Amino acid sequence: MKSKSRFTRNDAELVLISLPTVIWYVLFTYLPMFGIVIAFKNFRPLPRASFITSLIKSDWVGIQNFKFLFATPDAWIMMRNTLAYNAVFIVLGIIVPVTLAIMISQLYSQRLAKVCQTAMFLPHFLSWVVVSYFLFAFLSTDKGLINRTIQSLGKDLITWYAEPKYWPYILVLLNMWKTVGYGMVVYLAGISGIDQSLYEAAIIDGATKLQQVRHITVPMLRPIMIIMFILSVGRIFSTDFGLFYNIPRNSGAIIGVTQTVDVYVYKALMSMNNIGFSSSAAFLQSILGFITITTANLIVRKIDPESSLF
Repeated sequence: MKSKSRFTRNDAELVLISLPTVIWYVLFTYLPMFGIVIAFKNFRPLPRASFITSLIKSDWVGIQNFKFLFATPDAWIMMRNTLAYNAVFIVLGIIVPVTLAIMISQLYSQRLAKVCQTAMFLPHFLSWVVVSYFLFAFLSTDKGLINRTIQSLGKDLITWYAEPKYWPYILVLLNMWKTVGYGMVVYLAGISGIDQSLYEAAIIDGATKLQQVRHITVPMLRPIMIIMFILSVGRIFSTDFGLFYNIPRNSGAIIGVTQTVDVYVYKALMSMNNIGFSSSAAFLQSILGFITITTANLIVRKIDPESSLF
């Protein structure tokens, strides 16, 4: 007869360590899920009534709040922008950080490696509001550094905030500049965990640096790359609001290449003051994200079961 498992002191220590994280998730992740009800109601705050009372007494509208996302003629544009930008971000968000992590890991000078790593990681902590002012200092039509340089060369000035053709490249470049450092650190941690005896054996066999990267580093990083890919796919219907709203400075001339679902929802909320619209959009994004991340994980599990999340 097997003895019953007992709650030991070590178990109590693990519970205490995990308790702050569990409390945080309960308070800020699970309890707010009650607000999903707003997506199916015409929420109106009642005078001298609490939020819960107003929510309960608000009229049910079914899926009417979801229809506003597709009622606008710009529905195709914002959905196209959201998916297209995220597709580019996902691909570059794997290729560029992996490449930089491998390059930095090959540096002989540890001091230089630390300097490069810090310089690339620093933009991760900058707010998009701050970045937008720095960018405006470069792209301003009359006083921007780039236009002053162009003017000194005798060429015509460029109205950057009225020319849509430049902004897909600007947005992709800025996103890479701000996020590549974080991803690079993740892959550097993975590279540091690779058994050095594999490289020593490859050197004895006469493998070049490129062959070591191709046959050792990249295959060993593949599980991390797959996990990062699956997590990124789960956010493919959401975008960084600061990047697409603050950076273009809400310019109407370039809205065709900068408006995404999140930007449209924010503008709709500010103009119509309907909380149900924003709640339904967030709920729809969550459902679609769950479907895409589950589908991506199933595909990965079919190809490589050991690399799947679940």
